[in-house]
Amino acid sequence: MLIWIPVDGEDAKLSNIMPQLQATKWALVDFDAGEIKSVRFYDSREACEEDWVDFVVLANKYENYIDFMNDGMMVLCVREEKSIEDIMEAYKFKELDEVGF
Repeated sequence: MLIWIPVDGEDAKLSNIMPQLQATKWALVDFDAGEIKSVRFYDSREACEEDWVDFVVLANKYENYIDFMNDGMMVLCVREEKSIEDIMEAYKFKELDEVGF
């Protein structure tokens, strides 16, 4: 499954989640069987040519999420997680909060 995360850089280990309007990059995480298969970085979501992305993880529940939902994505937000690895670990154990429901 594919998951968008707005981040502050292009390093899969060091990048941290940012509010989407402040993000310098968008990380597209390929997550399967409980582990990260790959992380690709884009300057914008529109730069990606994937037909379908399953989830987006936002920095907080107050961000604009309607466009993501209109695109068919489930919207989640972090509690205290910052790094991509921590976010995906929280995702695996269902510790991210749903937004918009």
